[in-house]
Amino acid sequence: MADDKKITRRAEDYSGWYQDIVLRAELGDYSPVKGCMVFRPRGYAIWEHIQADLDRRFKETGHQNAYFPLLIPESFMRKEAEHVKGFAPECAVVTHGGGALLEEPLMIRPTSETIIGHMFAKWVESYRDLPLLINQWCNVLRWEMRTRLFLRTTEFLWQEGHTLHETHEEAREEVLRMLGVYKAFAEEMLALPVIQGRKTESERFAGALETLCIEALMQDGKALQCGTSHDLGQNFAKAFDVEFTGRDGGRQLGWSTSWGVSTRLIGAIIMAHSDDQGLVLPPRIAPEQVVIVPIWKKDEEQRPVCEEARRLEAALRGRGLSVHVDDRDQYKPGYKFNEWELCGVPLRVEIGPRDVQAGQCVLKRRTGGDKESVPVAGAPERAAAVLEEIQDALYAAALKLREANTRHAGTYAEFKELIEQGGFIRANWDGTAETEEKVKAETKATIRCLEDGRSDPTGPCMVSGRPGKHLATFARAY
Repeated sequence: MADDKKITRRAEDYSGWYQDIVLRAELGDYSPVKGCMVFRPRGYAIWEHIQADLDRRFKETGHQNAYFPLLIPESFMRKEAEHVKGFAPECAVVTHGGGALLEEPLMIRPTSETIIGHMFAKWVESYRDLPLLINQWCNVLRWEMRTRLFLRTTEFLWQEGHTLHETHEEAREEVLRMLGVYKAFAEEMLALPVIQGRKTESERFAGALETLCIEALMQDGKALQCGTSHDLGQNFAKAFDVEFTGRDGGRQLGWSTSWGVSTRLIGAIIMAHSDDQGLVLPPRIAPEQVVIVPIWKKDEEQRPVCEEARRLEAALRGRGLSVHVDDRDQYKPGYKFNEWELCGVPLRVEIGPRDVQAGQCVLKRRTGGDKESVPVAGAPERAAAVLEEIQDALYAAALKLREANTRHAGTYAEFKELIEQGGFIRANWDGTAETEEKVKAETKATIRCLEDGRSDPTGPCMVSGRPGKHLATFARAY
């Protein structure tokens, strides 16, 4: 664990606070390669929990995992015009291998639509082969200029789903289904309330007909895109000749989708829930849901207290909880309390000699509240209930923050004032790239999405005064 220097307060320096938590809670660290990061075991354990739950959800919706190469022929990236235009500035290119110049440069994947399109063309012969539902857990590389641990790094970990369908209607159903999976995961597991909707043309994925997304609001009033689902139409099918024999015996192009979330979700958890004492983790995603701290003063007290702690550990594990017993004898209880608070463990259990004699233990929530004494026999059931209460409370607090920081702007002048306060700002927009770019250039705010069920305009465009086409949700974003 890092030294005991206090964490920067959010109100003083939000960026410094975030960095302090990542480093001092030992989630990640800087690597010698600029823009890349090292995942420390605690940070990677959170990602493993994210993977496990999402992987279950993907398989329940019929998807299978596969793996595709890291290196992609440069010619593949150039087959889809919008795709290469969007990703070329971010690509890293391998020109030499084995000490010799390569016949064709290879791009380190920024995403895998091209290589997967090539393989789909080999695998699909008939409509009977469809739908093809594939997911890949992997790393990608995008040459970012301004990086921040977990949120935006040159190399990052993610999953990317890729599917092929017989009809556009089926592909659209897939796009919506997977966005729904992401929304449910964010809210149920990460305690992260999100809005969902469509991206504007300028913000959509390079090569897609349409991009849908989920967006969350962080404590500093900035938005964070937490997942995207893309309707790729037939663009990649045309580029890679992904054809099949249809029901009428003729040849036709497939309809494809892609969708993904990344390790920036760890950054979202930090910024949505944590406080000036350190990391706060939703129990359902925490590597350790409970830490047991045995307390003793005399040597003869250590053994019975530690033995009782181990019995309690077994009982809690039997309840399906992840538990760690901190019986290190080189640190005092106060040091351990501070350490586990910094690391965001949702629930602490304290047990000392008097507790052993009385057959009880003490529960302390990471997120506040008084200490609670409970019988050891009833501790597993009570601990499970408290963890659910913590999960619900974190979601409620994040939702309350979002609702308190979601406002409507009737004029551009009003918008400029509100955007300085942060949060989501809803305003009428005429649908033109001209006004969208004007807002971005003058205020650094972007249209996060055209929200599902809330995008019908209520009046003229706040910028141009022309008839509004959408009620758009704006924010400054990471």
